[in-house]
Amino acid sequence: MVPTTTPALPPFRLDRVGIVMMSAVGDAVHVMPVIHALKAHAPAAHITWVLQPGPATLVRGHPLVDDIVLFDRSKGWRGFLDTRRALATRRFDVVLALQVYFKAGLITGFTNAPIKLGFDRARARDANWLFTTHRLPPHAGQHVQDQYFEFSTALGIAHGAPAWTLGPWNDEEHAWQRAFHGQFDRPIAPIVVATSKAAKDWMPERWARVCQILWHEFGLQPVLVGGRSPRELAAEAIIRREAPMAHSALGSGLRRLAAILDGAAVALSPDTGPLHLAVALRTPVISLLGYTNPKRVGPYDFSRDLMIDAYGDPGEDYPLDMQYREHRMARITVDDVHAMLRRWQERYRPTTA
Repeated sequence: MVPTTTPALPPFRLDRVGIVMMSAVGDAVHVMPVIHALKAHAPAAHITWVLQPGPATLVRGHPLVDDIVLFDRSKGWRGFLDTRRALATRRFDVVLALQVYFKAGLITGFTNAPIKLGFDRARARDANWLFTTHRLPPHAGQHVQDQYFEFSTALGIAHGAPAWTLGPWNDEEHAWQRAFHGQFDRPIAPIVVATSKAAKDWMPERWARVCQILWHEFGLQPVLVGGRSPRELAAEAIIRREAPMAHSALGSGLRRLAAILDGAAVALSPDTGPLHLAVALRTPVISLLGYTNPKRVGPYDFSRDLMIDAYGDPGEDYPLDMQYREHRMARITVDDVHAMLRRWQERYRPTTA
C-alpha cells in the first residue's frame, strides 16, 4: 500500500490509474509530466487515459501510457454511451480528474474507483466536484503545469523538472521527418497561423511581414502549421499572397506537427497547443499572448524570455487568474516579433564554426 500525506485520502494502491483529461492539446502536453512522475514512482502502474480523438493521435504509442479510452464528442450522447461501456470493464485504484467541465465530470462518474481525485469546489467548474470522491485543497492561482502537479503531490509523488516523451516514435515517422526537413535548403521556422478562438489569433497580414523578415534577414524558411479550419485557410491565403516564400504544412496532423517542430530552428505561436508542444520538444518558441494570462498559460520552463506579453498594461502586475482580455493581440507589432527574433538569434541560435 502507498501511504499518503494528504489526510483526505485513505491508503491506496497505484496499480491501475485512470486519467480524465480529454480535449485540449496543450492540456494533454501538461499532463505528460504528471505521468512521468507517476511512472517514476510506481513503474508497474497501468495508466489508462480518457481522450478525445484529436489529442489521442498525439498520445497513442506513448511509452508510458498503457491504454487509451476514446471519448468522441462529435457523436453526441452516443459518444458518452460508448465511453461508459468502455469504462465499465475497467477498474482503477485512483482516477485523476484533471478536467473541470461538466462533460468531464460525467466521464469521471463512469469510472470505477474508490478514489476519484479532483479539484476543490472553487476550481471545479460546472459542478464537476460532484463527480469526485476526494478533492485537492484550495490553492492560489498558478501555472497550469504546477496546477496539474498538485495531483502528484497529493498522491505523495515527488517531481522535479517536468519531463516529456514526444514523437516521432517509430521508423516511419522518423523517415517522414527527415524527408520533410530535407526538402528545404535552410532551417525552418514554423508559424502557428490561428487558434481555436479568434481572440487569440494574430493578424495574418503581420504574419506575412514576419515571413519576409524570417526569409530575408534570418535565412529561415517560414512554414505555416495548424489545421485546415476556415480561419486557418483564410490566414494561409493572405500570408502566401504577401509572402510567397512561406511553405504551407496546414493539416499535417498532430504527430507530424510534432515532427515538424522537433528540429525547427525557432517556432512562432499564439496561445495554443503547438506552443506547448514546442516547449516540450525544447524548440525555441516566440509566443504571442494577449487574450489569455501568460502567468497561467505561457511557456512553462523554456523560452519564457521569448514571450511577448500583450495581456498586461505597461508596468502592470496583473493577478494570476483565468480572466480573458479582449482585443489585446492587436497590440503586438511586427517590430515586437522582430525584436524577439533578434533575441532568439543572440541566445538560442547555434553558432557556426
